Amino acid sequence: MASDQLYRQHARLFENNRFVYPVLSRRAGGISLGVNLNPDKVCNFDCIYCQVDRSTQSETRFVAMQQLAQELDEALALIVDGRLFENEQFSSTPAPLRRLNDIAFSGDGEPTTYQNFDDIIRTCAEIKRRRQLHAVKMVLISNASMFHRAPVQRGLRLLDQNQGEIWAKLDAGTPEYFTRVDRTKIPFQQVLDNITAAAKQRPLVIQSLFMQIENISPGADELRAYCGRLLDVLEAGGRIKLVQIYTVARRPAESFVAPLPDQEVDRWVEQVQRKTGLPTQGYYGISS
Repeated sequence: MASDQLYRQHARLFENNRFVYPVLSRRAGGISLGVNLNPDKVCNFDCIYCQVDRSTQSETRFVAMQQLAQELDEALALIVDGRLFENEQFSSTPAPLRRLNDIAFSGDGEPTTYQNFDDIIRTCAEIKRRRQLHAVKMVLISNASMFHRAPVQRGLRLLDQNQGEIWAKLDAGTPEYFTRVDRTKIPFQQVLDNITAAAKQRPLVIQSLFMQIENISPGADELRAYCGRLLDVLEAGGRIKLVQIYTVARRPAESFVAPLPDQEVDRWVEQVQRKTGLPTQGYYGISS
């Protein structure tokens, strides 16, 4: 299987699992073990670039804690002893990438909307600790909309105690572009405030997807405003360890969305680094 096809294998179902699935992650540089807390495919954002297949309904609508824990424990064993790479889907994984990088809370919606979010984090951390996987990170991939809620704040603190890393989504510099891209009733300022508050407690990774909309890339004004939002976080005392600039890599929700050309990703990376001084990495789209 070609390397670009490997990176496109992000199926939410692995063998008979309902909640836990391994993927070869280009950003992780190895295997990321996903934990899906939104099997009902419900999300509080409706992003135009969303790459979750919402044309079909999941047969599982609720998270079964005991089953999730069992799937996670078994999947960790599968990866650590190498049996994962006997599976056809992963048999072509290059040797340097045959490593478990993280347990990632992501999936088919916004993971922090799960009402028992802190309990899930606690349970998964206990399994990781029991298997002595102390170097394996726990990564939360989130739109930051719910960071102000008490169960989420408790969950974030548990992540801090267990090699946690928070990847906060920021796809815009202006409210207008935010509304156009993320299509949510949640105010842009709420997301910005939550990112800033979280960044004051621990360094964040900022994860930003930019794209062409109807064959038009984001303009210079949007890029300038986006850099301004990052600087706002820093000026408020927040910490950002890395900015990830990436683009569409799989089929998006809307047909008028397309990946940025590689040279435009490079331009965004260069401009963000120059205007903010922050470490910035770019990830190119993968053509069909």
